[in-house]
Amino acid sequence: MSTTPTFALPGSFLGVARTDRGAAFSVAGIPFDLGTTNRSGARFGPQAIRQASRMLVDGAHPGHWIEPAALALADIGNFALPLGDIAGSLAAIADQAQGIEHLLALGGDHSITLALLRALTRRHGPVALVHFDAHVDTWPDSFGQPYGHGSVFYHAIEEGLVDPRRMAQIGIRSPVPRSVHDWTIGKGVTILTAEEVHIAGPAAIAARIREVVGDAPAYLSFDIDALDPAFAPGTGTPEIGGLATWQAQAILRRLAGLGFCGMDVVEVAPAYDWAEISALAAATVAWEYLALVAG
Repeated sequence: MSTTPTFALPGSFLGVARTDRGAAFSVAGIPFDLGTTNRSGARFGPQAIRQASRMLVDGAHPGHWIEPAALALADIGNFALPLGDIAGSLAAIADQAQGIEHLLALGGDHSITLALLRALTRRHGPVALVHFDAHVDTWPDSFGQPYGHGSVFYHAIEEGLVDPRRMAQIGIRSPVPRSVHDWTIGKGVTILTAEEVHIAGPAAIAARIREVVGDAPAYLSFDIDALDPAFAPGTGTPEIGGLATWQAQAILRRLAGLGFCGMDVVEVAPAYDWAEISALAAATVAWEYLALVAG
């Protein structure tokens, strides 16, 4: 527990002082939003998430009884990116993520996940994926651009970075071409819609995720627009009917024991936020993840 008032903590994630890449867990900001198809601004997400995370240092996680800020945790700053270059940025992200023991990435738009998976699978091979989102993100391109935040998992599947039969998407509810939906299902992806979450409840959804992932190495990718705009207005592509923050928390807390080896939380665009609630939700997702994997 910090002895410094939350408002006076350093601007790193959870106020941690460590900055080297040798920690058991490393947080990195990836201020990239060239892949957005609606409202830009997620490049400012990493610092907003860091600032909001200061609310989370007053004690231990009340379920796992772990204090994430006290772990072997470093905030290694933001990745360097070539301005205006999507393909070059993805290559730079993959290069900088290489060799980090356990990375928690703060986005940035969802395009960054493709680069992070490229780096991760050099060590682990194809991974299982737990993907919270309003959108399936399996469009083959984004308005003619091969790489964008709506096509990240199309490429991840096609490149063999993820095992689609061990891939669960939670919170899906946006408009989607039938061909994209059918392609995704045809690859073996399990889609758990927001409506299913509301009806079945977090415990049943978590059980289904555990069944899909099994004992494979797994990656968590959490798009903040999985949450309803009432709980996360600060994002570029909001969709009504989404998860409440308590539902997302309750699902995550029931995933203990899965073989997570990295995560990202993306699409926080603070210019559209209200009273930091989207940034705080994103920071809490990363905090929940740390408590989950360290438990």
